[in-house]
Amino acid sequence: QVQLVESGGGLVQAGGSLRLSCAASGRTFSSYGMGWFRQAPGKEREFVATISRGGSASYYADSVKGRFTISRDNAKNTGYLQMNSLKPEDTAVYYCAARAFISRTTTTPAQYDYWGQGTQVTVSS
Repeated sequence: QVQLVESGGGLVQAGGSLRLSCAASGRTFSSYGMGWFRQAPGKEREFVATISRGGSASYYADSVKGRFTISRDNAKNTGYLQMNSLKPEDTAVYYCAARAFISRTTTTPAQYDYWGQGTQVTVSS
C-alpha cells in the first residue's frame, strides 16, 4: 500500500504557473505508476497525465498537452505536475493517484488503486 499527499495548489492568474507535488509513503513509490486527475464542481473526475514507474514514459490529456509536465523523483518518493500557461478552465481539485502499471490506456479513475486527498487549483481571469 502507498499513501499519497498532494500540495502546491493555490490561486493564480491566467497565464501563470504552479507546481503540484505528490508525496508518497508506505511501499516503495517506484513500484507504482502515477497519475494526475482533476475534478471541477459538478463535473466528473478527468484524466490529466500519467507517468511510468521509472519515469521513462508519460501521457497527457489533449487539454493540457504542451502546457503541463508530469515528472517524478523516486529517490524523494515524490511526483510532480508542473502547470504552465494556466487557464480559468484548469480550475479544479487536483488529485494524484498510483497504479502498479500505466500505459496510454490507463486514463480512468477506476484504474487507479491509491489516491491523495486533493489540492485546490484556482485560476482567475
